[in-house]
Formats: sequence, structure tokens, C-alpha cells
Amino acid sequence: MISVIKGDITGLDFDLIVNAANAKFMRGGGVCGAIFSKAGPLLDEYCASLPEGKAGEVRISPAFDLPCKAIIHAVGPIYEGLTKNAQDLASCYWNSVALAYEYMREHELDKVSLAFPCISTGIYGYPHDSACDIAWKTIKKIRSAFPDTKAIDIVFVCYEQVDYELYKKALRSL
Repeated sequence: MISVIKGDITGLDFDLIVNAANAKFMRGGGVCGAIFSKAGPLLDEYCASLPEGKAGEVRISPAFDLPCKAIIHAVGPIYEGLTKNAQDLASCYWNSVALAYEYMREHELDKVSLAFPCISTGIYGYPHDSACDIAWKTIKKIRSAFPDTKAIDIVFVCYEQVDYELYKKALRSL
């Protein structure tokens, strides 16, 4: 199942939520700052031990004080209008789903729920419509290539109205 909701990702009781992370996996602004604030200081300590990443890479951490079970930190690209930006953003979604699948297998679960924010559309400046298009195309591609990933319920959690409208429109076109 793939769905879209408007809201605050930090209050959702999903198995996994995705953090739009920076390369140092440290507290940032936007959704990243909100996740760190609600997760509590142990997330800061945990993420300080993670090796630095590059755009498109992901890491997983405990959720600490959040209602979800774990956080996938995806390093979003800073938008510069380059083809590489689109590839890196697609990698955020692809690698997050792959890590969610790995989590599901390691914990011997039949199904997991995975909530995505709109990665890189805030202070990283990615155009909302392009980011939405990349997110949907990547999720469709991974589900087509790896049917087992259909055991992952994916929810796009849109904080801003503009994203919510774009993702709802994309959902209707499936």
C-alpha cells in the first residue's frame, strides 16, 4: 500500500520514519530538527557516532522518544539543478526502502510501515514538483523490480500544503 497524508511525521506511530538528514547525521533544521527534538538527546549522542555520509546514503538509528520503532536517516541532496541531484534524491528513496526491507527481514516481520517526508524540498531547495516526481517514480521502480518490497506500507507525510497536493495528485495517477 502507498498513501499520502498531511501532517507531522514526528508524531506518527509507524515502524520506521525517514529523516531528511544532513551529511553529518546531526541535528539540523526543518523535519530533521523536529525529529531530533522529539526523539530526545540520546539521538544526538547516537548520531554523533555515525560516519559521515554522502547524498543518497542512509543509516538507521533507534527512535528513542519518538513513537516509531526506528529512524532511517537519508542524506538528501542540496539542489543545484544537476542530473546528479536527481540521482541522489532517487537513491534516498531506493536506499531507504532497501534498509526498511532489511529491517523487516532481520526482525522477522511480515510487514512494516515506512513514512517518508518530502526529502530535500526545504532548506536544500529541491523544487517540490520535481522531488515528488522522483519520489513516486523511484518507489514504483523498486516495487516493480523487487515485488517483496510490497510488504512495506509506504506513506508520504507532507507537512506543507503544496507537497500534499502534489503527492495526492501523483497517488491518483497510479
